[in-house]
Amino acid sequence: MAYEWSYGLVYSPKWIKGLTLSADWWHIDMRSIASLLGTQFTVDLNNPDLVIRGPPVIPGKPGPIILVIDPNENLTGAIFEGLDYEAIYILDSSIFGHGDFGRLTATVNGTWLSRAELQGLPNTKRFGIAGEVIPPGFTLTSSLPWHRANFSLYYDGPADTWLQGFDIGAVVHWVGQYEDDNVSLTESLKLNMPRTGGPGINAAPFPFRARKVEDWTTLDVIASYAFNLPPPAAASVPGFAKDGAKNVEMKDGKEKNVIPVSTAEYNPCGWRAWLNNTTITLGMQNVLDTDPPFVAGSFENGYDESLATIKGRFWYVQLKKRF
Repeated sequence: MAYEWSYGLVYSPKWIKGLTLSADWWHIDMRSIASLLGTQFTVDLNNPDLVIRGPPVIPGKPGPIILVIDPNENLTGAIFEGLDYEAIYILDSSIFGHGDFGRLTATVNGTWLSRAELQGLPNTKRFGIAGEVIPPGFTLTSSLPWHRANFSLYYDGPADTWLQGFDIGAVVHWVGQYEDDNVSLTESLKLNMPRTGGPGINAAPFPFRARKVEDWTTLDVIASYAFNLPPPAAASVPGFAKDGAKNVEMKDGKEKNVIPVSTAEYNPCGWRAWLNNTTITLGMQNVLDTDPPFVAGSFENGYDESLATIKGRFWYVQLKKRF
């Protein structure tokens, strides 16, 4: 069960033609959530009913883990709050009065996560998870950086020319800096204080291990051409004329009823028909082949699978036909 509310506004100033600004402030309150906690998250909670340990090897320290039970829990609840924003500017070259040379569209959109809090069990306090790596086994949400944004610039060819179906553009994806899984790294006993664990006996044993995940920026490019060919001129073919027969005056002055040649048109065929409404796309993702930032809390592979990928530079070709 979830409760949600949001407030938004859209503004298009008359003194800047083609500019549209929008923003939405949203709030989500989730209750009785069914989710796997994930092995690492369960260990961090250190619930003795879920984490079974053996006798301690070092006096005063928890014993080695023998068994971890990762049930599908009905979590008490979670709260998410943030701001979505977008700015779109469309520059039509015809406004300059020197002909139509196409259109440029620039877009900036992003999300600022203001608040993310989770309460795992009814007898535990709610703690913040905004701006932190979320263990991969935790199915409620992906990692939660404070800031994410995209910037795109596209060019569309001018209308009524052979460039009408041509589009080319680039998109920059940016994920801001956020906290690593510092609860696991520092072995903090307090989920709401992952770096230090708190004062006194609650202090984390290894606070110097706390770290942040670097921001990550990638560039994608794409180009496409859509064939929209004009229909061919109608050819005369035998058949029935729409206007029926006509009276034609003969040499002897008499009129004779004559059935004319029809102007009915069959469906076009050939290479033009197959090429029409066809779009060819060529693109490349992660043009600069940027590696994802290192995440120490991701013990399996060293990067955040929920936000990044290790496939590197990737190019593709796409062919689409619309009938």
